[in-house]
Amino acid sequence: MKTYSKSPEAIARLDPEQYRVTQQNGTEYPGTGEYLHNHEPGIYVDIVSGEPLFASGDKFESGCGWPSFTKPIEPAHVVELRDSSLGMIRTEVRSKHGDSHLGHVFPDGPRDRGGLRYCINSASLRFIHRDDMVVEGYGDYLDQVEDVR
Repeated sequence: MKTYSKSPEAIARLDPEQYRVTQQNGTEYPGTGEYLHNHEPGIYVDIVSGEPLFASGDKFESGCGWPSFTKPIEPAHVVELRDSSLGMIRTEVRSKHGDSHLGHVFPDGPRDRGGLRYCINSASLRFIHRDDMVVEGYGDYLDQVEDVR
């Protein structure tokens, strides 16, 4: 079984935007994220720990300016916390092992797919194309990416 963790080496590899988002609870400017318009089959993993977070089959165009997903690929890897910053109540989403700030989850996603919208910063993610998943150790998740919408 693969293990995932946050390490000083992983933090040192982050570029300034990845660091700001994942370690300082930052948010990318809407419409600027690398993966906003990515429609390739694969999975999205935590940029810090490598833990699998979201699958391309659960990605959808929400129009919010950030990559949006209907559910986590591995619910145990996503922690939801109450966020009362900015004068509103939201639900923050963090990676369990990397403790990276990922974004927020909202109850306005597609009703036919569970009704949730995980609004995620591209800077907190690394995309692994389906063709590279076995080589990179994520072969167990191949069945999650066949149905790309």
